[in-house]
Amino acid sequence: MTTDVAEAGDPTSLAAVVTGGVVPQRVDALLAEVVDQARGLLAADTAAVLLVDASAQTLVAAAARGIAGEVQQGVKIPVGKGFAGRVAAERRPVSVDRVDPETVLNPLLWQAGIQSLLGAPLMVDGELVGVLHVGSLAPRRFSAEDEEYLKLMADRAALAIHAELMKAERETAAMLQRSFLPERPVTPVGFELASRYVAGDRRGIVGGDWHDTVLLPSGALLTVVGDVMGRGLGAAQTMIQVRTALRAHALETDDPAQLLTRLDRHMQMFHPGELATVWCGVLDPGSGRFRMSSAGHPPPAVARRSGGPRLADVPPGVPVGVVWPEHERRTSTLTLGPGDVLCAYTDGLVERRGYSPDDGLERLLDVLVAPVDSADGLGARIMAGMVGDRPAEDDIALLVVRRCTEPAT
Repeated sequence: MTTDVAEAGDPTSLAAVVTGGVVPQRVDALLAEVVDQARGLLAADTAAVLLVDASAQTLVAAAARGIAGEVQQGVKIPVGKGFAGRVAAERRPVSVDRVDPETVLNPLLWQAGIQSLLGAPLMVDGELVGVLHVGSLAPRRFSAEDEEYLKLMADRAALAIHAELMKAERETAAMLQRSFLPERPVTPVGFELASRYVAGDRRGIVGGDWHDTVLLPSGALLTVVGDVMGRGLGAAQTMIQVRTALRAHALETDDPAQLLTRLDRHMQMFHPGELATVWCGVLDPGSGRFRMSSAGHPPPAVARRSGGPRLADVPPGVPVGVVWPEHERRTSTLTLGPGDVLCAYTDGLVERRGYSPDDGLERLLDVLVAPVDSADGLGARIMAGMVGDRPAEDDIALLVVRRCTEPAT
C-alpha cells in the first residue's frame, strides 16, 4: 500500500528548516509539482526530493509521493551513504534493481515495498542542490532513456528549486535583520542617539551588519557596530548569535577589550571559521568618557563642537574569530564634550566601487564639518551625503551619539 505525503504547505518540509519555521507555500508547492511530474513522466509508483543541508553533508527529505512518513519523520541521508547519498556523491544518475538494507539506507523505502529505484542529482552551476528519485513497486530495470528523462527533469527542476530557496533565504534573512535591530537606540540622560540600517543592493541579499545599544547595570551605555563576514541567512543568523553573546558578556564586564576577547573565545568555540569586525564602545553618561576597542572595524568619526572632525584613535585589532593566541585587545579613550558627536558605522557607508576606502572616509569627514544640531539630523545628513539616491552597494549600519549642549534637567 502507498500513501501520498508532503502536500504543498506541509510545515514539516525542509522549507521550514530553510526559512526558520516560516514555510513559503511557493517552495512546498514547487516541490510537490516536481515529484508529481517525475512520477507521471516515468510511470513510477513513488517519487521524492531530498535537499542538501547547509553543511552539504546531509540530504533531508523535502517532498515525496508514495512513501509514507519520509518527510514527516525528517529522514536524513548522509552524502555518500545509501542510494540517495550515492547519487549526491557521484553527481550522476544511478539506478538499483534491488532495494534492501545493503543498497538503500532509508528503511521506509524497502518497507514500502519498492523494488527498483532511479535517481538523479539536482545541480546548479556545479553546486549540489539535492536528489530527485523515483521508484517502482514491481521489479523494473530502468532504461537509458529513463535515465535521460529523469536527468533532464532534474536539471530543470534544480534551477527552479534553487531560485525559490534563495528567495526564501533572502526574505528570512531580511526578517531576522529587522526583528533584531532596535527600532530606537537606548538613550541615556544628557545624550541623543540616532541609528540607520540599509540593506545593500546585491541581489537583495542581506548580510551580517548590525548596531546595538544596551544600558548596563553600572549605568554605562554599551554601544556596538559590527559586521559578520559573509552574506545571506547564514550571516544573519551568526549576527544574532554574536550580538546575543556580546550582550551576555556585558553583564560580567564593561571593559570593551575584555568584551571582544570573550567574544573571540565564543566565536572560536561555537562558530569556528566565521569572522566578524566589531567596534565596541562603553560610554559613561556622567562624564562623557568613551572607552573603545576595535576588532578590525573602521574607526568611528568624531566631530567636536569646536575643532574639525577626525577619525578616532582606536587600535584596529583583528576581527573576532581570528585565531591569534599572541594578540591582545586594547582599549582607547576619548571624552565627548557638550555638542560633540561620535559616528560609528560599517564599511558599506564609506566603500564604493571605483573609490578607495580612504576617499570614503574623507567624504564622511567632509559631511561632519557643518555644525550638528541633533543626532537625528546628523544621521539624515550622513546618509544623504554618503548614499544619496543611489542604492547602497553593501549593507550599512550607522550609529550616531551626540552629547547635548544643555545640561540634563
